[in-house]
Amino acid sequence: MITLEEQLKNPVWHSLNETHKKFAIEINGVRFYNPEVCPFGSFEDKCKTKVASNEYVQNIQEFFYVSENQTPEIDEEKIELLKKIDGCQMVLNQLTNVEITEKIVPLSKEMMDEIYDLVWLVMPGYYRKRTYEMGNYFGIFKDGKLVSVTGQRMQTDQFIEVSAVVTHPDYTRQGLARQLIAHTTKEILQEGKKPILHTNKGNLAISLYEKLGFELTRDMNWWLYRKL
Repeated sequence: MITLEEQLKNPVWHSLNETHKKFAIEINGVRFYNPEVCPFGSFEDKCKTKVASNEYVQNIQEFFYVSENQTPEIDEEKIELLKKIDGCQMVLNQLTNVEITEKIVPLSKEMMDEIYDLVWLVMPGYYRKRTYEMGNYFGIFKDGKLVSVTGQRMQTDQFIEVSAVVTHPDYTRQGLARQLIAHTTKEILQEGKKPILHTNKGNLAISLYEKLGFELTRDMNWWLYRKL
């Protein structure tokens, strides 16, 4: 059995081999998500990414490779690197006790459009409408509208990633994200899995995650490529 530590070194790869196998597209030994669900790819051998990328971009204009430390190889006549996002992985050590004062509700498939609009308002780039299918989503409503969301993204039999942590700009500084992260994390723990998350290095939210009990563990970088 592959250990949790090994899975966390390449979370996209192992997610697509287990819980998210139904979303997997494998090309030349490289694994990608169905582009309608998530624009992520993963690999174990960087020498195979050139051929795989050329085929994958026939169905998507832009996509990310997610890698701890390897640099993907690409065909520069067909694909260009837009940017490298220096990211990091955080793993829950022990969840801090958080008082839940807001009404947190599971979000149904009928809310896909509202979730998408809120995520893209606050954090454009990663989320697709069908990203909702990757895990459970929870939200807080104010004044009759969805104003804060937290969801689940990459996952295996051993871990689940907390993701899509967003709050509408008009409703920040009310502790909504903090309560949603705590709630989602508890849901993951109840499944007997390890909560993890990913963010950019230097993100101000890291201090919030640390206060909730998450610890920085390793680099996890996003290489954004575009079809020429």
